[in-house]
Amino acid sequence: MDWAPTIEGWLDRLSAERGLSPHTLRAYQGDLGSLARFASTRGVTGPAGVDLELLRDWMWSLDREGVSRATMARRAAAVRGFFAALTRDGAIDRDPAARLRAPRAERRLPRVPSRKQAAETIDLLGAAASEEAPLAVRDLAIVELLYAAGLRVSELVGLDLPDLDLKRGTVRVLGKGGKERIVPFGAPAARALSRWIDARPGLVRGAGAQPALFLGARGARMGTRAVYRLVSRLLRDESLSGPKGPHAFRHAAATHLLDGGADLRVVQEFLGHASLGTTQLYTHVSIEKLREGYRLAHPRA
Repeated sequence: MDWAPTIEGWLDRLSAERGLSPHTLRAYQGDLGSLARFASTRGVTGPAGVDLELLRDWMWSLDREGVSRATMARRAAAVRGFFAALTRDGAIDRDPAARLRAPRAERRLPRVPSRKQAAETIDLLGAAASEEAPLAVRDLAIVELLYAAGLRVSELVGLDLPDLDLKRGTVRVLGKGGKERIVPFGAPAARALSRWIDARPGLVRGAGAQPALFLGARGARMGTRAVYRLVSRLLRDESLSGPKGPHAFRHAAATHLLDGGADLRVVQEFLGHASLGTTQLYTHVSIEKLREGYRLAHPRA
């Protein structure tokens, strides 16, 4: 039993059974590839030769290399899933990863654009879009929708025209694991999207036009990198220590909803989080803002 075909088989099953994204599958492939390379230095040529001691030595080597806790936790999880599947299938007699533990990932509070920063960014895009240039109108619609609906960038670029319902102010989103959800957006986003729908034909190329909602300058579906470049440029001068890509607006949407009194479970559904614990991170962001305001304003802080 060699590493490569066994890993590929497991990844194919994950893709078919759980609908994991290509990005997640590539990450898992890299995690298991890291283990395979380490195992080869110990003379182990396949999964059947792995034991708990080797796995612990591998984790220790990752720590010595300066690999982050979050990456180590993900790699340990990938390995546990991989060997658990091999054990269930009878490919190996005993699961060597059943007792494998990794350092707990640090949960850093995301720094998000304030309401003022978000509004100023959107106003800047609105001014650029005032001349109705298709790309400028598109950029405004992208940022409005990212912020209004709290979308992941992969969800945004995966949208097709039929997914958008301007009358109801909703968008149908295919999230992680192939899970579909309907997300609302407000009137400003609806106006920006309506303008983009009108301007979109200016970027359409050929008879077989793309059904994609957002198009690039050459008429093809817009990719994640292009959205990252757009948002990173907009947030470049902002005093944020956290992400300055599209996820910054997802963080902002969640935080501002909770600041405004939205129920935690409503925000969980809005964001498409499988675990409420993931959504709870944003309550800590709100508490930190409260503490900061208290320290600045209270005479006995």
